[in-house]
Amino acid sequence: METLTLNTEAIEGFTDEHFFDFCAQNRDMRIERDSNKLIYIIPPTFSETGRRNSAIIFQLESWNKNFGMGYCFDSNAGFTLPNSAMRAPDAAWISKERWDKVPQDDKEKFAHICPDFIIELRSKSDHFKDLQDKMQEWIDNGCRLAWLIDFEEDKVHVYRQDSNIEIIDIFDNKIYGEDVLPGFELNLSDI
Repeated sequence: METLTLNTEAIEGFTDEHFFDFCAQNRDMRIERDSNKLIYIIPPTFSETGRRNSAIIFQLESWNKNFGMGYCFDSNAGFTLPNSAMRAPDAAWISKERWDKVPQDDKEKFAHICPDFIIELRSKSDHFKDLQDKMQEWIDNGCRLAWLIDFEEDKVHVYRQDSNIEIIDIFDNKIYGEDVLPGFELNLSDI
């Protein structure tokens, strides 16, 4: 299955509000938009990817409940980034301090905020180069820590603000939230 791409440049006056309405009218679709205003209708993940994503969200939410430092978001949450792209990671976390500053009406749409932390989980339907570009886009827009988990290659690609990309073997079993998510350990063997 391939991602369907729609170019909205030819639609005069296609605003963020129009994009929001388009997404609201097509709730059953996974939709993202890049900084060039291209809309991507993304095929659903396969069942195994959905199962793994659920395990990731469970671990992240459990840590967050214990530490209470912010808010977790699943793959249905979209965020409008500073470069005007609207992206929806598989999992995200935003500190309470930052999230509480977002106006309530903005929270009800695609909030204009880049998460502090995101996870993307590679599905068999994903193109690896596209995911790498998306990960860099997260970092370029203010994400402090981002993990691309690739079970196809048994690797985790760790992106940080310092532009270094660290590649960790999945068989190391755990990956840590560093100073962004103090005390968080994602147990890869449970995914």
